[in-house]
Formats: sequence, C-alpha cells, structure tokens
Amino acid sequence: MTRRILPALGLFFLSPLVAEFLLGNLPVTSLYALFALAPLCGGGAVLIRELVRHRGWGYPSVVLLALAYGVLEEGVTTQSLFNPNYADLRLLDPGHVGWLGMGVPWTLFVLTLHTVWSVTVPIVLVESLSSRRPWFGRRGLVAFGVIFGFGLVVTTAFQLQSDSFMASAGQFVGVAVAIAVLVVLAVRAGRPAVRGAGGVPADWMAGVFGVVVSSAFMVVDDVELGAWVRVGAMLVLFAVAVVVVRGWSRRAAWSGRHSMALAGGTLLTYAWHAFPEHPVVDASKGVDLAGNVVFGVLAVGLVLVCWIRSGRSVDATIQV
Repeated sequence: MTRRILPALGLFFLSPLVAEFLLGNLPVTSLYALFALAPLCGGGAVLIRELVRHRGWGYPSVVLLALAYGVLEEGVTTQSLFNPNYADLRLLDPGHVGWLGMGVPWTLFVLTLHTVWSVTVPIVLVESLSSRRPWFGRRGLVAFGVIFGFGLVVTTAFQLQSDSFMASAGQFVGVAVAIAVLVVLAVRAGRPAVRGAGGVPADWMAGVFGVVVSSAFMVVDDVELGAWVRVGAMLVLFAVAVVVVRGWSRRAAWSGRHSMALAGGTLLTYAWHAFPEHPVVDASKGVDLAGNVVFGVLAVGLVLVCWIRSGRSVDATIQV
C-alpha cells in the first residue's frame, strides 16, 4: 500500500510545487498555499496519470489530457484566456484576436506551461521512481476525482470572488468543445505504436535537448519581440519538439532513462528561469533569491535521484 500511496502523494504535491514555486511565481514564504493549490493542480495530475495507466495508454495521452486540463483551468477556473485585464496585467493585448476575445501569445504560453511543466514532467519524474502500473483501483480514481472536483470548484469560486469578470457563453462553449476534442484525441493516441529500428542519442543528450528547447521557449516569451514573431517562434519550437521526440521515442532503443532525462532537462529550465521571474506575491529580493536557490537545489537533487533510479530500470517508455 505504501508503495502506491507515496508516489501518488509525491505527484500530488510535486505538480503545484513545480507549477508555482519552482517557476518563481510564488515565493517560499507562500509555501502554505501549496495545500490550497494541490487539490486542483496535483489532483488533476494524479487523476490524469491514473486514468492513462488504467487504460494502458502512454505518454501521448498524458500530454493531450494535460493540455485539456490547461484549457479547463485557464478557460474556466481563472478565465485568463478571456479576461482582458487578468491580474491587472493586460495579458491579452499582444496578438489579440477580437472575435475570439483571446491573445494568441498568452494562450500558447500558458497552455504550454500547464501541459509540459504542471502535469507531464512531474508524472514522468515520479514514474521514474515508482512504476507505470496503476497505483489505485476504481475507489482511488473516484477519490482523486472528488479531490480534483473540490479543487476546481473552490478555486473557481475564489477567482470569481476576487474578479467579477465572466467569459461569454460562446467562449465557454468553445472551451467545452476543445476539451472534448482533446479527450477524444487522447483516447485515439492511446493505441500502442509499432516501435522500429534506428539509433537514438545518448540518454544524457535527451536531457540536453529538453533543457535547450524548453529554455528557448521561455526566452522567446521573455524578450521583446512582436506578438506574431513570438507566436511563430513558439510554433517552430513546438514542431521541433514533437518531430524530434516522436521520432526518437518510436525506436526500440529508446529507454525509460531517455524519458526521464528529457523530463529532467525540461524541469531545470524552470529552475534557472525563477531568478528573473517576478513573484505575484510581494517578497523582498533576499527572500525571493533564497527561495529560488532552495527550490533550484531541490530540483537538481530530484533529477539526480531520478537519473540514478532510472538507470536501474529496463522499463520502456514514451512514444510520441
């Protein structure tokens, strides 16, 4: 029982830790907020992981369901995809598309954060320390479904209390359609692919690829570029990541350590990006710096532990 509960709890708390604290969005002094964030973010990650493993699917389904989660959170819970003055930041002004009421750069950016860092990377890392078998039966699925639903309702209510903005009916319908399409695609992607011959890079090179591509993505969002130049650059990076990882992971030589290295390298991008990131909660520069150092060291430590553990496993891994 412990072997099943501990990985689930680890993912439950790792997901919001990565999403908010390792990113540098929240300072270490706000660590108490982890318990408020975990039901939605962590509950969603555990629920996605368990659904995928119960169905015998792979990481492509995880990625698509993670994207669906991002659409749900940003389209319904926070409504940042549609709120023109969310958190007083005017996030939708660059690349604004009037008939959608959305900003394309922000949409691509925030959905990528959820898909990659909030859900997929934590799942891969935790599974490198445990297994790819289901942790719970149907009761566990129901329990985490309830936890996730609770987090969704409470977080949405809190957001509506702090900001009276309400998206249009058409926008909510669009969110529902997008989620439904992504779920269908996740089901179809669950069919196992045939793995063929061909070489793959050294496992550590997969990690280098992860940190380079994900760092480039963050830099593209940070530098002063035109909105549509940013969109183009992001789409190019998406295409490179999908084509390269899909090609590598469909070869029989691709191993569990390759997947772990890819996820670990991607995780480390958040560790360095936290330092130029400004937290949304007031904190002194010293406190912010200290927190970034602590979370960065913990991230490096986690990657090292996962690297050592994955080296002892012969489990095959993702096919994208």
